[in-house]
Amino acid sequence: MKLNCDLGESFGAWSMPVENDIMALIDQANIACGFHGGDPVVIKHALRQAKANNVAVGAHPSYPDLQGFGRRSMSIPANELIPIIQYQVSALAGMAALCGTEVSYVKPHGALYNDMMKHADVRKAVFQGVAEFGHGKYALMVQATERNAELKKEAETLGLTLLFEAFSDRRYTDEGLLQSRLQPGAVLDEKAALAQAKQLIEDGTVTTCSGNILNLDADTLCVHGDTMGAVDIAREIRTFL
Repeated sequence: MKLNCDLGESFGAWSMPVENDIMALIDQANIACGFHGGDPVVIKHALRQAKANNVAVGAHPSYPDLQGFGRRSMSIPANELIPIIQYQVSALAGMAALCGTEVSYVKPHGALYNDMMKHADVRKAVFQGVAEFGHGKYALMVQATERNAELKKEAETLGLTLLFEAFSDRRYTDEGLLQSRLQPGAVLDEKAALAQAKQLIEDGTVTTCSGNILNLDADTLCVHGDTMGAVDIAREIRTFL
């Protein structure tokens, strides 16, 4: 199992605290594309850090929502959403080439990610948007659930490869989705995040908010860069791995 983190999300005077420290601990960096966070200077720095640490680069596109950090759902028709995603991925791919590295996958951010998992029309637009880059150039990272086989089948019709992701620092619902950040306890503290990470790595399961056990087959495990203690969590997960 790989370890990934959402990075490159600082913007102007707003600085995320873990950008440099966590890069040496992860395998995959999901780098913002400017629509929810990240500015050109920050993005270029993150790409250089990824290259220096031999970390795979993923584009991290979102709804166009800087004010809400991409965490607000938007009703955007497919003929608009597809180019919105493609514009962001193309921009990051161009910057990556300048830094001597390349984008190898795409992971939607925030509300776009959650909406993709909940709504078939949004998922279809995201799948199509990434697949249109052609010949399986970019894999797409989606949430690992008990529906992995179903989503994989949807993707295969478009020639798209999926990477399945689990979360160390987020509470799960009984449906296998992420509990809303508006709910108390949706973001786990360091102790709980480490316990959940260990359970996912060793048992391939997660305990939901009501105590149910779900089986999750995941390729990669996420630590969010804005979670309290993210660097310490990532360091401990690296020892588990």
